[in-house]
Amino acid sequence: MRKLSAIIVTALAAALLPAMAVSASDDVISIGFAQVGHESDWRTASTKSCQDVFSAENGYDLSFVDCDNDEAAQKEAVRSFIEQDVDYIIIDPIIATGWDTVLTECEDAGIPVIVIDRTIDDSDKYAAWVGSNFKTEGLAAGEWLKAYADKQGIEELNVLTISGSTGSSAQIGRSEGFNEVAEKYGWNLIDEQTGDFTEAGGQEVMENYCKSYEGQFNVVVCQNDNEAFGAMTAMDNAGVTYGPGNDVILISYDACTAGLEDVKAGKITADFECNPLAAPFVEEVIKQIEAGETPEKEVYMVEHWYALEDQVVDFEIDGVAQEMTVVTDEVIEAQY
Repeated sequence: MRKLSAIIVTALAAALLPAMAVSASDDVISIGFAQVGHESDWRTASTKSCQDVFSAENGYDLSFVDCDNDEAAQKEAVRSFIEQDVDYIIIDPIIATGWDTVLTECEDAGIPVIVIDRTIDDSDKYAAWVGSNFKTEGLAAGEWLKAYADKQGIEELNVLTISGSTGSSAQIGRSEGFNEVAEKYGWNLIDEQTGDFTEAGGQEVMENYCKSYEGQFNVVVCQNDNEAFGAMTAMDNAGVTYGPGNDVILISYDACTAGLEDVKAGKITADFECNPLAAPFVEEVIKQIEAGETPEKEVYMVEHWYALEDQVVDFEIDGVAQEMTVVTDEVIEAQY
């Protein structure tokens, strides 16, 4: 711990203090990280990013808690970090609400909180948020679909969505953005059910869709790659073909390595990145606070939209032209 006020200096310690003194730059910075869980490839990459950056070799003492998608456990983890008197707390909130009380406790303890990935909607008592614009991801998927359908001469779009964990900011933003585009163009939004960002959840929802809406859909939107993996298994079992030139246009989010491999294999038609590697950006926020500076309240990471060359189309979001990345072996090799 760097808080010297907490040290009781005995006469012996006082005598030794000059020899023990180190500069602030040599101090170990303690961090508590309350992670959502381990439900997806994206989440695994997010956790590894923090563990790699906030390592002992880099001058950090990281306390990590996998909250396993349990909201109560996550708040308990944060309160445990307060009791440990860590220097900083990182939270990837399972849901967007219910945070004001515990963030007030962090504020009262003098511990800066940095929120990553998902957002907190009912409190602003954190130093910074680092992550993605989930609504922009949804808008990008929608506007790409419009341009791609026009290129393919597809006039009617009947859409099934497998959404993420209900109430998470990723689910809210992606649904809001995509549905806004769908309503603008008059698409038929048949159904939206949660797969909780898991492969098993995606498969279960898609199995139900294949039975309930047989022959009625030509677009499936999965709000992360793991749900898409499960949805593909369900469609395989039901004899539904997907990917470019097949029965169903399959859209996914996250663009993890395995997701991009499925794009290259002609299974996922387009994949919209959500960058999980927040830790380097979080470290910059911590460095700013350590230097007595005030960081930006919102820090957005750079993200990309992926497809094979024949599925790359020109589209805009709010008048801004979007670039798409053609998936190649080199692109996959460089991905998380």
